[in-house]
Amino acid sequence: MYLPPKVTRRAFERLNEINAANEGKALRIAVEGGGCSGFQYEISLGNPTAEDLVIEEGGEKVIIDSASLPFLENAIIDYSDELIGARFVIDNPNATSSCGCGTSFSI
Repeated sequence: MYLPPKVTRRAFERLNEINAANEGKALRIAVEGGGCSGFQYEISLGNPTAEDLVIEEGGEKVIIDSASLPFLENAIIDYSDELIGARFVIDNPNATSSCGCGTSFSI
C-alpha cells in the first residue's frame, strides 16, 4: 500500500475556480514515460474511474490512476502563481532529479 500524495488547500481552491467553467471535472495527475528526465507529469481534467485514487476536499477531486500512484507516494500537489507563470506543481520526494520546467523527473 502506498501513501497517497497530499493536495494543498491552494490547489483545491484553484481547481474550484477552474471548475466554475468546466462542470465539475476532477484534476487528473498521471506519470508517463518520456520527458527530458525519464518520466513526466500529465495534468488534465477528467472523470474518475473505478481504478483511480480519489482525494477530495470541499467537493473538488484530484484523481490518480493506480499505475502512477507508486511514483507519487508522499508527493505534494500544489498550485503556484508566480511571475514566471501559474501552474499546478508537484513536489515529489521520490524524484532523484528533475528538469528545469518541473514537469519531467527521474527516479
